[in-house]
Amino acid sequence: MSDFERESMEFDVVIVGAGPAGLSAACRLMQQAQKAEKELTVCVVEKGSEVGAHILSGAVIESRALDELFPDWKEKGAPLNTPVTEDQIFLLKNENDSVKLPNAIVPKTMHNHGNYIVSLGNVCRWLAEQAESMGVEIFPGFTASEVLYADDGSVKGIITGDMGVGVNGEEKDGYMPGMELHAKYTIFSEGCRGHLGKTLIEKFDLAAEADAQHYGIGIKELWDINPDKHQPGLVLHGSGWPLSDDASGGFFLYHTEANQVVVGLIIDLNYQNPHLSPFDEFQRLKHHPVIKQYLDGGKRVSYGARAITKGGFNALPKMTFPGGIVAGCNAGTLNFSKIKGTHTAMKSGLLAAETIFEAISSGDEGGKDLTAFKEKFQNSWLYEELFGSRNFGPAMHKFGPILGGAFNFIDQNIFGGKIPMTLRDNTEDYAQLKKASECPKIIYPKPDGVLSFDKLSSVYLSNTNHEEDQPCHLKLADPDIPLKRNLPDYAEPAQRYCPAGVYEVVEDEGGEPRFQINAQNCLHCKTCDIKDPAQNIRWVVPEGTGGPNYPNM
Repeated sequence: MSDFERESMEFDVVIVGAGPAGLSAACRLMQQAQKAEKELTVCVVEKGSEVGAHILSGAVIESRALDELFPDWKEKGAPLNTPVTEDQIFLLKNENDSVKLPNAIVPKTMHNHGNYIVSLGNVCRWLAEQAESMGVEIFPGFTASEVLYADDGSVKGIITGDMGVGVNGEEKDGYMPGMELHAKYTIFSEGCRGHLGKTLIEKFDLAAEADAQHYGIGIKELWDINPDKHQPGLVLHGSGWPLSDDASGGFFLYHTEANQVVVGLIIDLNYQNPHLSPFDEFQRLKHHPVIKQYLDGGKRVSYGARAITKGGFNALPKMTFPGGIVAGCNAGTLNFSKIKGTHTAMKSGLLAAETIFEAISSGDEGGKDLTAFKEKFQNSWLYEELFGSRNFGPAMHKFGPILGGAFNFIDQNIFGGKIPMTLRDNTEDYAQLKKASECPKIIYPKPDGVLSFDKLSSVYLSNTNHEEDQPCHLKLADPDIPLKRNLPDYAEPAQRYCPAGVYEVVEDEGGEPRFQINAQNCLHCKTCDIKDPAQNIRWVVPEGTGGPNYPNM
């Protein structure tokens, strides 16, 4: 079916992604419309099988943006049920030893008094209920596959993905072509490394004045633990072992409700050794006594992984362009000094909604560059908070966890984030990778099936599923690069940086190596799109509803 034959629907605002930023924007738009007694049509497109299915975060959240959006969120039953009761921060010296750091020497941005341990997926489900009750239309299971442009080059909406296309591109029984969703303005809130956001940033040169963006990969598990070991509201953070000097990151373990804990490891994707496997580093971590004491005797019930945009203030692109706004983690609004991005993503969504509503209310027919957003952003607490943490990530990258931590203590606790200097980190993460011959091999212990596990059994717990007979959504610009360049130079690192076993180098019948993509396993984490040393892998959306189905992450 050709593009001009596609059916179309008209909305005032289309929002791509039912995460914290997109849903907050939807709710704020309808609140303003109701207050002004103005009719407004708002549509949210979500690629997951349901709202929350693809949402994965730690998560300890601040309620600051939620307080603005719904001051009565407690009465409305928002699932913020576990207030933080205690912070503990550790430096793991080796596989057995650790040092517990006094809170007095920890950057104050990492203190969590007044915050809540949540399932961010459940928070998004609740936000979706609020949005729908106000008249927002939410379409789960529909991907935003392409940006739709007007004749003048402005964004006029999106095209949803075709359904029922075979692996070779043929139309199968039950084929359904995608629809055009037209809007005066479109908000792209796809989360980290959104494939349309990436396209828009390149097309409109939105990052021309920004530093290089940086990312991490976060791997998380949900555990049922012995009730005697459960301490609701206890928050553990730490760094050090098992990561080596050329890899930075940190772990978390949160005691949530119902005798459960969430445990995870975030590894910065600027690591140098191509032999490193983030998944296996996480499996090793769980054997450390600081973590093991809680997991022993427990049962792992869910697993997932997601990339994190963590470049912060210095790497923020221009967020507006003719016809739309890039918001939340798609733009990179996470505050790395707090290890939090939910409240900042929500605030960016609120600012986007307020800017768009003002434009539409003034009679604007859409397609303009909403320059008023920049002023709103610069006058907001979001700008102040991100500016104040601008040095946190670069300091850790340049100086390491100890000296970098000392710098950040001085910056945050003494200068309040206003130290008169700005550190820069302008080397792309993928470019940090060294040749395999220059780095020591890492031999990971076999999983014991009690605390540590293999990738395939982990992917099973993520409830990941894709229709097998569909085009591969992991596109290689040059199919020869994995074996001709990445294998001899970097021992093909995709085999290790992917936390789901998607990429393998296997032998064919003649004993020759073959690069195999197991796209059905994909967790939609986007790490391959970020870390591939040749920037040869491009992640695009698969058929709608594909991917993980996280129940409580």
